[in-house]
Amino acid sequence: MLHEIIIAGFGGQGILSMGQLLTYAGMIENKEVAWLPSYGPEMRGGTANCAVTVSDIPISSPVVSEPTAVIIMNKPSLIKFEPMVKPDGFILVNSSLVDQKVKRPDIKVYEIPANEIAEEMGNSRVAGNIMLGALQELTGVVSIDSMEETLKKVLPPHKHNLIPVNRQALEKGAEFVRSK
Repeated sequence: MLHEIIIAGFGGQGILSMGQLLTYAGMIENKEVAWLPSYGPEMRGGTANCAVTVSDIPISSPVVSEPTAVIIMNKPSLIKFEPMVKPDGFILVNSSLVDQKVKRPDIKVYEIPANEIAEEMGNSRVAGNIMLGALQELTGVVSIDSMEETLKKVLPPHKHNLIPVNRQALEKGAEFVRSK
């Protein structure tokens, strides 16, 4: 299965880290992976996106021009990436920060109030992992267990206390789309 994903938002939302988490989880599962970051010169507060490819077959290019799924964390990203999604693809919108509706009838749309769910959990920084959990539930791109294992590898030991809340965020995102 070939998954071509774009994750987009503004700097400071963990956009590039979300992409790395998916990529490393794919590596743990012995899949072919590619990660291609892109961000404006402003960094924090500027635009950021990354393309992630996770596949069972060799990847010819890290460039994603027709994603099978897009995670949208802010309105400018919706405007930019909605037209690119493959027909029958997925678009996951952080409805906490994006008040515009997706216009295309040929794609599956999930509006997820990631920031509100994160606030209810008591940690506003896990909104991105809520979106990744939703993506995982919809596509099966990688397992939640692999994403948790990745956190053990990429977080420094003094931050391992954050792994349980990040795992919980992944599960909350999956639960949210299952309930819809």
